Amino acid sequence: MIEEKYKRVLELPRVLELLSSYAVCDETKAMAIAIEPSTSLAEVDSMLALTSEAHSLTNRYGYPTILRMKNCDSSIKRAQVGGSLNLREMLDIVSILCTVRGLYSWKEQIEKGADKLSWLFECLSPNRQLENRLSSAIISEEELDDNASAELSQIRRGIRAAGLKIRSQLDSMIHSTTYQKYLQEPIVTMRDDRFVIPVKAEYRGEVKGLIHDTSSSGATYFIEPMSVVEANNEIRVLKSKEEREIERILAELSALIADSGDSIMSGYRSAVQLDLLFAKSHLADKMKAMLPTISDSGKTMLRRARHPLISDAVVVPIDISVGDAWDTLVITGPNTGGKTVAIKTLGLLSLMAMCGLMLPTGDGCHISVYTSVFADIGDEQSIEQSLSTFSSHMTNIIRIISLADHNSLVLLDELCAGTDPTEGAALAVAIIQSLREKGSRIAATTHYAEIKMYALQTAGVENASCEFDITTLRPTYKLITGIPGRSNAFLISEKLGLESHVIDKAKELLSTESSRFEDLVGELEATRQALEAERETARLARMETQKLLAEAGMEKKRLVHDRELELTKAKDQARRMIEEIKLSSELLMEELEEIKKQKSAENFSQLVSGAKTTQRQIIREAEERADPVSAARMDENYKLPRPLKRGDEVIIRSIGAKGSVLSVTDDGGNVVVQAGIIKTTVPLKDLILSEEGSKRVTVGGRGVSTKGVSSVASRQFKQEINLLGLDSNEAIMELEAFLDQALLSGIKSVRIIHGKGAGILRKAVQQYLKGNRSVENFRLGVYGEGENGVTIAELK
Repeated sequence: MIEEKYKRVLELPRVLELLSSYAVCDETKAMAIAIEPSTSLAEVDSMLALTSEAHSLTNRYGYPTILRMKNCDSSIKRAQVGGSLNLREMLDIVSILCTVRGLYSWKEQIEKGADKLSWLFECLSPNRQLENRLSSAIISEEELDDNASAELSQIRRGIRAAGLKIRSQLDSMIHSTTYQKYLQEPIVTMRDDRFVIPVKAEYRGEVKGLIHDTSSSGATYFIEPMSVVEANNEIRVLKSKEEREIERILAELSALIADSGDSIMSGYRSAVQLDLLFAKSHLADKMKAMLPTISDSGKTMLRRARHPLISDAVVVPIDISVGDAWDTLVITGPNTGGKTVAIKTLGLLSLMAMCGLMLPTGDGCHISVYTSVFADIGDEQSIEQSLSTFSSHMTNIIRIISLADHNSLVLLDELCAGTDPTEGAALAVAIIQSLREKGSRIAATTHYAEIKMYALQTAGVENASCEFDITTLRPTYKLITGIPGRSNAFLISEKLGLESHVIDKAKELLSTESSRFEDLVGELEATRQALEAERETARLARMETQKLLAEAGMEKKRLVHDRELELTKAKDQARRMIEEIKLSSELLMEELEEIKKQKSAENFSQLVSGAKTTQRQIIREAEERADPVSAARMDENYKLPRPLKRGDEVIIRSIGAKGSVLSVTDDGGNVVVQAGIIKTTVPLKDLILSEEGSKRVTVGGRGVSTKGVSSVASRQFKQEINLLGLDSNEAIMELEAFLDQALLSGIKSVRIIHGKGAGILRKAVQQYLKGNRSVENFRLGVYGEGENGVTIAELK
């Protein structure tokens, strides 16, 4: 058992008072304040498991409603032996029944996760019938409801009726002219539960009746007129019946409570236990607490631990451990630097865990369950015992050494201070060695350089220091393990304005060994700070690298996704191109079939030539669409300016051919179009409305003429064609295509190179030009134009 003295020194009672403030019931508050730290590992583990489960459930489902219950054990026992309870006691029992019902309903909504608390919930036995009976029968701790019983309701109706009858009679008396002069005031009042009227003393003989009272001055007599005596007697009889009926009802309700007394008290005890656990959960929420790992190995390791009684706005989290790599931790540093708070935090959090409380720490903490915790902290000077500060501390330490064992945590603040430094340091080292031989875990604060050196030279003893900002002369309260601290007395004095020659003299008086040690500590501190800065830089660089890697990963995913989209888009585009080429080929085949039927026609050669030209144009356009740069220029957002109608001139986007609408849109969104000699069904989205007969329209990046043949209007056009080396048929086909492009490009004059030779190619060209309706006139070239080797044609 942990001694009360050490619990008080470590401020555990203050934490338990804070815990009690979150409890609802008076008994729960008392239980919270009376919690004792357990020294049993199994018991501590069980308490923490219950607290953790309650905390988890309240975080998920909120806190249940618990009323301010009172312990009704004595009342219930009295009812069980035949006694009747008063209304106050019954209302207390109603509070228990309401709380039990609320807790049971709260438990019913929990799907899973209440395994460890199940034994408490199993003790809850809601009794809605008894709760409703008591609630409906009792109005307050002084009054039963009229409907508590049919008999009571009837009696009270009789009382009210008799009272109204009396009031009516007395009202008529006090307002009559006969009696008004006899009355002190025209009112009806009550004396001894009987209706009376106030009569002047001198007229008391004029009003026949019973005198019940007089005023303090004797000027007024309160008289019950004889006319209402009988009615008042009737009310008195009814009042007696009411009292007997109330006693009967209370006896009946008490019997009902007695029948369920055991389950009521079982539910009460469970509700109080749950109230305490929910109070622990509330405290954990306030402290932002975590659940530690528990053992009895003597190892205690706290990460980002915060003293629970220091405001969140100023508390500095610390990392502190003992009992693992080292059994003794020596903490040094300047005054008010946080050394005492550090060892108090270590001791207090250990006791809190042993009380089943979650701890205000970060994740990954480990707490050992100790059989004893000792603390020598603060001023123990005793005037009564005539003991100095050193003597009182030493008396306490002697007792600690005698009681400590291998499963003890010993906390020593400013060990052996208040005496000669040389002797005090030697004594402090000896005390630490003695406690270590017993196997105790020790955390001690000191200013002695000898103890710092002892920690540096001894295995199992570790130095720690409270960081101090020399620029601001303020402690940072950050605990640094592995490096001894400096008192910084010279530096602080210099900053505060002490003359330099005084400080220099003090340094001269300081022993060489002490000076060398302080310099070494200073170098270690400077190195630590430099390493801390480098580590922070590395941490920031690592975070930046991780950020860049994450961004690169996201960019890679985006590129893969975009590539898949582009591949899908390219496949869709290729599929559309194939469908368009198929359609164009079908149109061309149908046109060739029509041409075959016109073999005997005079313009048969021109028809064949035109078909060949169209075929080459289709191939050229397919090549252009296969060019991703050209395809990117396609106008995919074109919409018809109005609904199509029969006779509209349109352009088929996919093949660039002009046609005329033969029928309006069908249900499938298709239109029948006459394109030249071919009738075809075309999707509505593949059509462009041609508003003018000779208007040039951009279709899929291609210039389309309303004269029927498409070309690339935006392409730079050369105003001459070289036909040298071609036979007549080939030359005419090339010339025909050339002239079509010239017309689409708006060219008015072209130069046709056919050479002089035997004149066969020249004759074929000129013969074709004569029959071409787009040619205005033509002539041979003159000097400088190529003379007879070229023909200049003027286009319409």
